[in-house]
Amino acid sequence: MGQPTHAAPKEWWRSAVIYQVYVRSFADGDGDGTGDLAGVRSRLPYLAELGVDALWFTPWYQSPLKDGGYDVADYRAIDPAFGTLAEAEKLIAEARELDIRTIVDIVPNHVSDQHPWFRAALAGGPERELFHFRPGRGARGELPPNDWRSQFGGPAWTRVDDGDWYLHLFAPEQPDLNWAHPAVRQEHKDILRFWFERGVAGVRIDSAALLAKDPRLPDFVEGRDPHPYVDRDELHTVYRSWRAIADEYGGIFVGEVWLPDTERFARYLRPDELHTAFNFSFMTCPWEAGRLRRSIDETLAEHAPVGAPATWVLCNHDVTRTVTRYGRADTGFDFATKAFGTPTDLALGTRRARAAALLSLALPGAVYVYQGEELGLPEVEIPVDRIQDPMHFRSGGEDPGRDGCRVPLPWAAEAPWAGFGAGETGPWLPQPVDWTSYAVDRQQDDPASMLALYREAIRIRPAFGEAPLTWLPTPEGVLAFTRAEGLTCVVNLTDTPADLPPHTELLLASGPLDTEDRLPEDTAVWLRV
Repeated sequence: MGQPTHAAPKEWWRSAVIYQVYVRSFADGDGDGTGDLAGVRSRLPYLAELGVDALWFTPWYQSPLKDGGYDVADYRAIDPAFGTLAEAEKLIAEARELDIRTIVDIVPNHVSDQHPWFRAALAGGPERELFHFRPGRGARGELPPNDWRSQFGGPAWTRVDDGDWYLHLFAPEQPDLNWAHPAVRQEHKDILRFWFERGVAGVRIDSAALLAKDPRLPDFVEGRDPHPYVDRDELHTVYRSWRAIADEYGGIFVGEVWLPDTERFARYLRPDELHTAFNFSFMTCPWEAGRLRRSIDETLAEHAPVGAPATWVLCNHDVTRTVTRYGRADTGFDFATKAFGTPTDLALGTRRARAAALLSLALPGAVYVYQGEELGLPEVEIPVDRIQDPMHFRSGGEDPGRDGCRVPLPWAAEAPWAGFGAGETGPWLPQPVDWTSYAVDRQQDDPASMLALYREAIRIRPAFGEAPLTWLPTPEGVLAFTRAEGLTCVVNLTDTPADLPPHTELLLASGPLDTEDRLPEDTAVWLRV
């Protein structure tokens, strides 16, 4: 168990490689078709060999799993499908013995409709004050209290048996908490302490800019400032109080903050608030040199005034996998809009994903790697009758949802279910027939594999240190920058080979150079110049 410390925390997080674990799909230790903590513990040597500094676990708490665990019923209990609290404590300790830290996920905007507070609220108890219950509009209260829309589609309100309505910015099974209530604030402080005391190194905050609501709950008006439920000023009081707790334990926070205003985004990263926040601009960029460079420059510039490190990520559990996204003919494809049967060139996507891996891992700051990205996994088209994501159902079936990037990992090509560990019934989401070709044991000893590329890049990456980035002159469509001790990254995003700058050593390449030692299209290298 961790203990409070008043010593200055080590700033490992400024340049860490953090691996995202979606437990349900990582590895199944008990054969029931669902990934679990026993499965993760059995694969810790793999993660240590990969070289990552920390593991970020998406929610592993007790939950009805109506939204992949982001509907939490009890933060102090592990969902039985994943294991027990004792197993979580063992996992945290065993990972730390391998020099791997643990980051847990909390979802402060809402809880599950099975949470004791909400069940008591439905029964008419004083717990209603912990949520946003309101009478409806219309002659008989038959209309929602306002016109807000759910992030998953449809109204953000659901009516209960006594005629009142409750607010849910996500699914109806995820009622929003009332952050103006002191009991809500105190409970989350207690939750933070609970997990820091069990040895976690950090906490990722889901939907971090959505907690506070305008108490009037007015109709939404485009452009109104302040927004009725996004990025409200009172949020910063919450995060300052959390930072004081994290500092007692040497812990860190990672915020999921989607904001177009870079100045307001940076406010969350002031020295007395969050340590880092996700960078969605880079992830959503098409494969275009100008757009990527602009995203990198803007990201570094918005973090500089508050001295916070940037973060870089190519994919996560909510978006189309990198290989598929970069393999689509339209490089301006909106990453958040998935469609059935979208044509994809996987060879092209894989080549670009390899180059993008070297680009992201060479940038200053921390890097997040979503499980399976190091294997080059593509997006999977899930049969309609097997889709589980509520986004699909709330969209009336138009959106295939996010299950395609959550398919259980392939570990062993010759084992049932590609070594995921599921029993006779198979894994909770179906694996495609070619999944075994991506298995860890097929890539393990192949120096040309995606897995080998990631391992070597993560091994070399510390040489970049925390040195700043300096752009080098290049032809249009080529990116090149140098960092510590002449370490240089060059990425060719054109459709013709590019000359490399003079160098003394080629450290790593995402693909072979051509016969004249030029950099082929959609290829990246690390050089010492």
